[in-house]
Amino acid sequence: MSTPPGPGTTGPLESRPDAPVSRPELAPGADEGPPRGPGSVGYRAVFAVPEFRAVFAAHLVSMLGEVVGQLALSVLVFRLTGSPLLSSLTFATSMLPYVIGGALLSSVADRFPARRVLVVCDLVHAACVAAMVVPGMPVAALLALRCVPAAISPVFSGTRSATLGDILGEGDAFVLGRSVIRITAQTAQLAGFGVGGLLLAAVSPRAALALTAAALVGSALVLRFGTRRRPARQLTGGGAPPATAGRCSLLGDSLSGIRRLFADRRIRALMLLSWVPPMFVVMPEVLLTPYSDGLGLGSAGLGLLMCGMPVGAVASETLVGSLLGPRARARLTLPVGVAAMLPALGYAVHPSFGWALALQVLTGCGIAYSLGLDQWFFAAVPDELRGRAMTVMTAGLMTAQGLGMAVSGAVAEFVPVHVVAATAGGCGALCSLLVALEVRRTVSRPVRPEV
Repeated sequence: MSTPPGPGTTGPLESRPDAPVSRPELAPGADEGPPRGPGSVGYRAVFAVPEFRAVFAAHLVSMLGEVVGQLALSVLVFRLTGSPLLSSLTFATSMLPYVIGGALLSSVADRFPARRVLVVCDLVHAACVAAMVVPGMPVAALLALRCVPAAISPVFSGTRSATLGDILGEGDAFVLGRSVIRITAQTAQLAGFGVGGLLLAAVSPRAALALTAAALVGSALVLRFGTRRRPARQLTGGGAPPATAGRCSLLGDSLSGIRRLFADRRIRALMLLSWVPPMFVVMPEVLLTPYSDGLGLGSAGLGLLMCGMPVGAVASETLVGSLLGPRARARLTLPVGVAAMLPALGYAVHPSFGWALALQVLTGCGIAYSLGLDQWFFAAVPDELRGRAMTVMTAGLMTAQGLGMAVSGAVAEFVPVHVVAATAGGCGALCSLLVALEVRRTVSRPVRPEV
């Protein structure tokens, strides 16, 4: 729970017992989903909800397609230009537009029905990928087409995250649902690069891109026919009435929502907690290529090092989500969030391949702090702002990671790689500790009645 709301701010749902909660009517005989109480429900109960299974299936298909498509586009650009810089830009353009979409389009997640937003985003993404298949497409156009899905990606992710609250409820089921989405993303990243490499050995990059477009269309169909239609969150969760919402510009509504979010000290602290640890965690990871080169490792060794963090993330999140209840996970949130950077300190001794791999796995285990963070954030944000809040959180996360990668690479031009990695770990632990202390200060304490 957060501190009581001050003037001009919106308090969390727990501090407002009369706050409306938007829950659409269930059709007769419809599945009501897992229990909404405070206790742990487990992953099995989450998958028992048919609507969540549809969201999961769509996410799995689109993630595999996205990873394969990203790899195929990088190979295509390199074959067309022979330029490592332009090839690497295909990855950069998948992250940089996040901040634009998160800032200017965040209100889309609340102004329009969620299912429509998700389906349209998937179809726009598919159309952009399909356009890349056209022979003779200039490289500049390919990079521009890559920017469009990156700009709408935070809207898609934010809308989906907010919708999980409608599908699974506001308790532990929502936390585990978000956990499944993260685990799927990490697993799809591992499998996607392997599948993509094998696929590109058999077909052309344009053929792989065509398969990616088909996967995205498949995701849109699953979401369209596997999830229920719900009204726009902004019009049902205590937000602006329809007439007012219609007159308010998309940009103005987005910026207004961001101001409301950052005006709340509790929400602001939780967003920082979701951004700061990942920003420093990726700094050593982005230096694995030059680090492995310094150790004399081949591409196989580099590939194993790159797998270390996703493997640790999947293992730790699965174990913590399965074995611990909500209270235990909440107690671990701040310590694990701070400790996630500590393994990187081991790079100070220039570890060998085996020890470096262990450091990467341990670093990946730090993602388990997100389970408690998700529940706190969902509880702190008013229902009518949840779509925008999740969109801003996603955009900020990707932007912070992009900045961390850029800073780490720039410093490594002048400082030994292992020193940069170790310094990132120390600075990250310190900054995360300061953010964790701010989060603790925003926890409201019971007020003793006057005698």
